Amino acid sequence: MSQNWYLIFSYVLLESFIIAICLTGLMRVLALRWGIVDQPGDRKMHSEPVPLLGGVAIYLTFNIVILLNLGLLMLATELGFVWLQENVWSFLGTTTLRLLFGIFAGAFIIFLLGIVDDIKILSAEVKLVGQVAAALILVVSGIRLDIFLEPIIGGLPLIDRLSETQFQWFLTGVSGLVTIIWVVAITNAANFLDNMDGLCGGVSGIAALSFFLCVLPQQEYFLCVLLMVFAGSVAGFLYHNLNPARIFMGDAGSMFCGFILATVPVLGTFYTPSSPSRIAVAAPLLALSVFLFDALSVIVIRIRNGESIMKGDKRHFSHRLVELGMTPRQAVEFIFLVAAVTGLGGALLSQVGVSGTLVILAQTTGIFLLIVLLMNAVKTSEKGPIEQEAEEEEAEIP
Repeated sequence: MSQNWYLIFSYVLLESFIIAICLTGLMRVLALRWGIVDQPGDRKMHSEPVPLLGGVAIYLTFNIVILLNLGLLMLATELGFVWLQENVWSFLGTTTLRLLFGIFAGAFIIFLLGIVDDIKILSAEVKLVGQVAAALILVVSGIRLDIFLEPIIGGLPLIDRLSETQFQWFLTGVSGLVTIIWVVAITNAANFLDNMDGLCGGVSGIAALSFFLCVLPQQEYFLCVLLMVFAGSVAGFLYHNLNPARIFMGDAGSMFCGFILATVPVLGTFYTPSSPSRIAVAAPLLALSVFLFDALSVIVIRIRNGESIMKGDKRHFSHRLVELGMTPRQAVEFIFLVAAVTGLGGALLSQVGVSGTLVILAQTTGIFLLIVLLMNAVKTSEKGPIEQEAEEEEAEIP
């Protein structure tokens, strides 16, 4: 890869970082002036009202940097910069504008849902409908998961009776449905994780860098640029959001982060014929493992207690770490470390063989199992011997 590409990545990262810092500061002033703040409550970690609209800064920065540089790129090409014409446009691909339209249109719906929810709380059903609509726009734009579906679907009974055209239509429908479920799930998982200062933004930035390392060897420069712009946008916001936070991203920011991070695996190539193992397609699961672990663990707890999975509470990954004795800042830093370690494992999947891949997946699983065991051990130790004996006797009763 040409050194010029590293300069481009550094340029958009720094540009988006600086713009995000400025826009986040501006949004904080406007949020205070307009009274758009997050009030303290039983489920909140803060004791004073904190301005929202940080997500507006992330969203605007992402769009401004991409659109501004696309305009400059077109202008420079018209002026006869040969290197840009021969390298940048050719590597970005002929479908770049169509894909960008799908991403921007879907992200706008997600952002609009979030900003309305930050100002006037929306029902879970309304947000779900909007998220499905945003994911559907991606599918219609040609952004869908299908790299691993064809060999699976092709082996199902009765599929061999379909004609080639019928099979392709069936595959398109299934891949579209899977894409919608995936995007909605990760969008909500990011929203779930936004429960402590700097947490969602920091984990999103780490996930973006992990994805960058995954797709860089495949020379997917269009996606690399998007990831650098996103990482810079989030990093600039974090300047104002790390503990003690001076502004929150709100649902507009958390759902936008989840939407972009869910779109990346659909756009990217994590397995090629030259990859040592097909299991490299699991790289996105490792990069987003903290989001998935937090969401799944909270859902399991709520179902076990007979509560709605959409009901907010203080049982998230970060809250349980605080219950272990960590400060909120320490809990966030701990989760950052977990996200970085598992994300690096995901970045290595395309570089190792089957045995190495299995080791990385086992290692990642072991990390989260250790966390669960630690939480359960501490929870049990806090109970007296009489309580533990009563629970054991109750469990023995048929």
